[in-house]
Amino acid sequence: MERISESPRSALRATTMQRTTDSASLDSMFDALRDPYRRRILTAISDHNPRDINEFTRNKFASISGDEDDPEQLELQLHHSHLPKLVEKGYIDWNHEAQTIRRGSNFDDIAPLLELIDDHADELPAEWP
Repeated sequence: MERISESPRSALRATTMQRTTDSASLDSMFDALRDPYRRRILTAISDHNPRDINEFTRNKFASISGDEDDPEQLELQLHHSHLPKLVEKGYIDWNHEAQTIRRGSNFDDIAPLLELIDDHADELPAEWP
């Protein structure tokens, strides 16, 4: 059976598709890291896995950030926006019954960026974790 070789055009298309996929993945990671609360959650589970969800609620999480945000509003955002977004991207698993979060199936994808943030924390703006 004769093997059909890949044309230069199809090889270019495959390379372009891989770059697009990599770019979309990188965009997804930056989207997850865009919010300071999500950065803090990811950094926290990077340091210690799993974490109790109560570590990220109301006064405890607001006091870590030093923000003047309404603690009740922050808790709503965590449960209805930030945590679901991180679950959707596969960066965390959220066990509602046990009230814990842990590294998700895609956490290893974002771990190098978290390590980079941690390694250069002294060079980043003050609002970064």
